[in-house]
Amino acid sequence: MTQPALPFDRMPDVVFVRHARARRYVIRVRADGVVRVTLPRWGSKREGQAFAERERAWIEKQRQRVARERDRPRAEALAPAAEEAMRARAKAELPPRLLALAAEHGLTVTRISIRNQKSRWGSCARSGHICLNWRLVTMPDSVRDYVMIHELMHLERMDHSKQFWRLVAAACPGYKDARAWLKNFSRAAR
Repeated sequence: MTQPALPFDRMPDVVFVRHARARRYVIRVRADGVVRVTLPRWGSKREGQAFAERERAWIEKQRQRVARERDRPRAEALAPAAEEAMRARAKAELPPRLLALAAEHGLTVTRISIRNQKSRWGSCARSGHICLNWRLVTMPDSVRDYVMIHELMHLERMDHSKQFWRLVAAACPGYKDARAWLKNFSRAAR
């Protein structure tokens, strides 16, 4: 016979935090498995507990995902000197290539930043500011170019609609292969 689950208010790995700007109840499962329930300023702990109870299946699923990710072997990190050299290479190589692709497609980039983003390869602001992840220099040229073209096409359409993907396909016919490569690379790097 299985033991009934403890109510969330008695579980040691569940924390309830009130946040003045929160507009709704929010549940997050942290990397260490602790469940954080954010309460809006108008909410009550009792309502937060009821919300967490209703989401118990989702919480358990997220805890299992976090545990799997924690147990998965990670890719080797670069030595600090090697990473610094790669960042310098990215600052030297990526902006000229991005500007060449922009000119090829008749687009204007106002600013380029090379960053250390953990979960993005690039981003584009309405102002024309494009940020690129320095790790792009470690990838095949076709993949690197796809990421840059993807961000450049956001200068035309700031969404991921069918029209946006048509623009990407016209500018980068092999984009599906590049996306698949990125997905596999991201999975292996975790």
